[in-house]
Amino acid sequence: MTTDQTFPESVQRVADLLRAMGHQSGIVMLPESGKTSAEAAAGLGCSIGEIAKSIVFRRLSDNAAVMVVTSGINRVDEKKVAALVGALGRADAKFVREKTGYAIGGVSPVGHSEKSAMLIDQDLMQYCAVWAAAGHPRAVFSLSPAQLQAMTAAPVADVAEMTDVKAGV
Repeated sequence: MTTDQTFPESVQRVADLLRAMGHQSGIVMLPESGKTSAEAAAGLGCSIGEIAKSIVFRRLSDNAAVMVVTSGINRVDEKKVAALVGALGRADAKFVREKTGYAIGGVSPVGHSEKSAMLIDQDLMQYCAVWAAAGHPRAVFSLSPAQLQAMTAAPVADVAEMTDVKAGV
């Protein structure tokens, strides 16, 4: 992992924004891809749950991006999200880049090119720190769940699919 180098433009944009927000944690470039939560966790030496993965949907009523920042161990329950923000459709790679300014696998929770509706998975709140994408599949930054909520002004919600483990089965 490296923290001091020249970054791709999208990562530099996130780094500049974090600095302007007074965020002290720098950008970390993983040696390998962090496109999946498992890859990112392996590269960082943390649990998959501590990865704050960004999932983007398309709201059907207005074609706006809806981003759910969820724990890396969770799958997003689209019905729960739709109940909170309206009917959803799939977001392809072109839509994600157009609406957020980032490629899939590196979508940061901050610095979107257009305002996105956003929700934060309540399961992230159990961790002292989480790792979020910083504009590139290998770039991440660390922050507390409270900092994530403050930076994004996104509500915390139950957005995860119920699994057998969560159901106590």
